[in-house]
Amino acid sequence: MSKPSVSCTVENRQRVQRAARALRETVPTVLVETTPPVRSEYDAWTLDAVLRDCEGVPPEVMSELALAGLTLQPTPSQAEHQHVVATA
Repeated sequence: MSKPSVSCTVENRQRVQRAARALRETVPTVLVETTPPVRSEYDAWTLDAVLRDCEGVPPEVMSELALAGLTLQPTPSQAEHQHVVATA
């Protein structure tokens, strides 16, 4: 498998970082992090968010992920918080 081009990697990083900023501004969050491919279990730029006071993934979160062209990854539910993981 070939490595992605640098421009592709930069574009993916920017998409994930924009989505992370949008989530921080749109919904109550406990944590929003971005992870580079070398540290991500998905081998891709990854957005990891923990949302406060919600059940399921809110429509506004789905909208932001779709606008950024990110792929929602399945995550187990947690007690009081919704965990969202998306990759570029």
